Amino acid sequence: MANTISSRTFRDKYRMSSLAQLLRKSLVTEAICEVDRSDAKTIDSPYGSQPTTVVQELAGTYTPADFTTTDDTLTVTDEFIVAEHIMNFQNVLSQFDLFASRMDEMNNSVKTSIDSFVLNSLTKDGTGAYTTAAGGFTTAANINKIMGDLSGLVAGYADAFKGLFLVIENTDVSGFVQAQATNGFSFADAALKNGFMDSYMGVDIYVVRTGTFVDATVGTKTWNNDGHRVFGVKDVATYAAPRGIQIEEKGVSGKTGKELVTFGYIGFKLWAPKTALVVDITLA
Repeated sequence: MANTISSRTFRDKYRMSSLAQLLRKSLVTEAICEVDRSDAKTIDSPYGSQPTTVVQELAGTYTPADFTTTDDTLTVTDEFIVAEHIMNFQNVLSQFDLFASRMDEMNNSVKTSIDSFVLNSLTKDGTGAYTTAAGGFTTAANINKIMGDLSGLVAGYADAFKGLFLVIENTDVSGFVQAQATNGFSFADAALKNGFMDSYMGVDIYVVRTGTFVDATVGTKTWNNDGHRVFGVKDVATYAAPRGIQIEEKGVSGKTGKELVTFGYIGFKLWAPKTALVVDITLA
């Protein structure tokens, strides 16, 4: 039936609930970064210098040490906007719910752009480095070695208890599915029955669409990440979205119908003391 979201009130409820659900459940960024939705344009580093424990013969005395804060800040510098105008005749004469369809498409566009922005920035800023064997993740025989090597790069760090993540593109899934179906007994049975498993060797695996990791300049950021993926410890980077993603609907002079605008201000920072906990993976 056409025009099922017929009033502004119902459209506002629909768009906010659908957007909130999409960003919280589908956004990879939400799962691997700390999220700040305050109004702060600048966020100071939450990390200071590492303390040193002194081991000495029994004496009962000590000398307190000074510590320093890290001069590191996250500054929100980029704005994400997607806007469309739905003419009244397009809405009235359509045979489906045009407003709902466009809202969903715009929400997905924002979600994809945020993930690409944060994941590429994370990959660039991580100082850990790893190059796969030839064939990368698409070769099933490589998977166990790659996962073991990656885990070893961050093993022993206190932050590792936060959990580990790996972000791959959908073209990498084939090798994982084959490896999961042939390694272990109960795990292989689960993979054979349910398909791709989103956790492997204690690492949470997130899949994004091909073309997410790119060579590009977007907003204030420049990346050279084509052929790269990213692995690391969760919650050592911060994704800032002051007041979250916002939506406006407005009438425009000279046009019938309504203009829809979805926008937000996004900042990202991988904090200086933790850059080694994020690994830039180069596919061979």
